[in-house]
Amino acid sequence: MLNARKRLVTLVSGSALIAAVGFMPSTPANAEPDIKDVQARVDRLYHEAEQASERYNDAKLELTSLKRDLGLLKADQGRQDDRLEQVRRQVQDSVIRQYEGQNLSAMGQVVLSDDPQKFLSQLSTMSAYNDMQDQLFDDYATELKSLDIRSDATAKRAAQVATLEEKLGAEKATIDKKLAEAKTLLGELQAKERQEILSRGSTTRTPEVSASGRAAAAVSYAMAQVGKAYVYGAAGPNAFDCSGLTMMAWAQAGVSLPHSSSAQYSSGPHVAESDLQPGDLVFYYSPISHVGMYIGNGLIVNAENPSSGVRVTGLHSMPYVGAVRPG
Repeated sequence: MLNARKRLVTLVSGSALIAAVGFMPSTPANAEPDIKDVQARVDRLYHEAEQASERYNDAKLELTSLKRDLGLLKADQGRQDDRLEQVRRQVQDSVIRQYEGQNLSAMGQVVLSDDPQKFLSQLSTMSAYNDMQDQLFDDYATELKSLDIRSDATAKRAAQVATLEEKLGAEKATIDKKLAEAKTLLGELQAKERQEILSRGSTTRTPEVSASGRAAAAVSYAMAQVGKAYVYGAAGPNAFDCSGLTMMAWAQAGVSLPHSSSAQYSSGPHVAESDLQPGDLVFYYSPISHVGMYIGNGLIVNAENPSSGVRVTGLHSMPYVGAVRPG
């Protein structure tokens, strides 16, 4: 009986232990984040931030154009205001003269004239006066309609400017949010793991680049920026975003490029990957949201992201779309 009781106690204890083990968490509660998972999330956040940044750059270009148009419309509206005021005064003077009796006086002279020739002449004058009065009213109506058209165009352009400025604010907020999330994720990693993420895909050597013509000036400038910071919307001298770097690099060669990767994709003839030469612009993602500069030997120099800054990396370190040769 005693042995049976011991066996029962042992069986119950073993079952309780098994049950307890079954309910224990499979991993520690404070397990370190998986570096591959963090790397993928950081990459995604940086890409989303850069997409917002390039949309921001596109919107800035559009805003500049809209504001220029708005200025021209306002100037045109001002000139039209002046023309309308001149006609308004002419009409006003005509009406005043009519009610002051000048028209009746002229009519009286025509009726009382004994000279047929003078009568005909004065009648012609009277007719011309009335025609001129009609023309003044027609001119006024025409100028007023022109002013209404210009006023409507100005109001529409001003509304577009306001909408675009609101969009710029939203894109800036998106950039800040994504960047803050990426910084938080990186902050959760140990220093060694964080460095592993930040240094991946880069090359520690500074390659010799052989470029010719105007491309030589562009490549030289871009390579001189290696190690500088990445800041969304920046175009030097101490920090750049991707399109800001390529824009400023080619500016040294006298070639004007827009501050937008998608706009730069339309800035010159497209070239095949097999025909790439140093200085060519290379583009990434669909829709296009990143641009770098080819420097030869399968490498590019680019302003990559806030953690990496301006650096040299492989041509296919990102999803490659195509290339353009400026100039």
